[in-house]
Amino acid sequence: MAPAAGLTALGASLLPHGLLHAQGAVAGNLSLYTSQPERDARGTIEAFNALYPNVKVNVFRSGTTEVMNRLRTEIAAGSPRADVLLIADAISMESLKAEGRLLRMTHLNTQQIPARYFDTERTYIGTKLISTGIVVNSKAAFKPKSWKELLNPALKGQLIMPSPLYSGAAALTIGAWSRTPELGWPFIEGLKANKMIAVKGNGAVLQQVATGEKMVGVLVDFMAFNAKAKGSPVEFITPKEGLTYVTEPAAILNTTSNLPAAQAFVSFLVSPEGQKFSTTLGYFPLQGNVTAPAGYPKVESLRFLPFDADALLKGAEADRKRFSDIFGG
Repeated sequence: MAPAAGLTALGASLLPHGLLHAQGAVAGNLSLYTSQPERDARGTIEAFNALYPNVKVNVFRSGTTEVMNRLRTEIAAGSPRADVLLIADAISMESLKAEGRLLRMTHLNTQQIPARYFDTERTYIGTKLISTGIVVNSKAAFKPKSWKELLNPALKGQLIMPSPLYSGAAALTIGAWSRTPELGWPFIEGLKANKMIAVKGNGAVLQQVATGEKMVGVLVDFMAFNAKAKGSPVEFITPKEGLTYVTEPAAILNTTSNLPAAQAFVSFLVSPEGQKFSTTLGYFPLQGNVTAPAGYPKVESLRFLPFDADALLKGAEADRKRFSDIFGG
């Protein structure tokens, strides 16, 4: 999206909601820790800077697990550097909330965002809807229509997924699978028996399925949709049991050294203009009055596996260990 008039108008629209200050008063350095793909992080910052040009955003970008490991190391040393955290899943946010490390973002206007997408105490808030389902190469002889069909012997040696040891979305998917009665850990063990491999991130999954090195994978929706729109021979399938999803939540650390800039950044992410910008990157918006990208199914039509975020948080470490025991790594 070209920066501009719309973004400038956004500044005025935020002020009546008690956002902060005039745009010019928001300045200085802002440290963003994120698991966004590099393209998305760069574009988001450019769009934000069109509105707040006096803020210099410094980024640490990696997978959710590595982002959290770095933050944990800094916390242990008594000097967390992040002002804003923007990562894949709410599980990690819940752990930080439980430790009292997140600020309550009472400045946010959440009227158009369904309550299920943000913490009731407003310590973190979802910024987009990212589902995980099945991606297939268009030439695949067998195209599974359910998670269970990934166990079909016809797919042996043709399966790939992102590792939950690196990807937050994958960690949530493993947690949801393992707590779904018709799937559970026997299903995950069956994937390994069917020669599924786990790679570092979603990008590697897309690359191998698109080239035909592997024919079927577990992948986040926007990567498949964006690739297909550019002519890549891939298709995204919603498993009949349901998709898993994350909301890429944002939060402000209570140790932030630039609260006005941190508040402005999170407000931008969930504002109508910020949500419209996210659709240009291929994401489902959370704002009810913002239209999804062209060609996407309606959010209301999507089916999701149920999961309990609290249960996933409590079991996250055990889940990663058990997965590692099965797949290695």
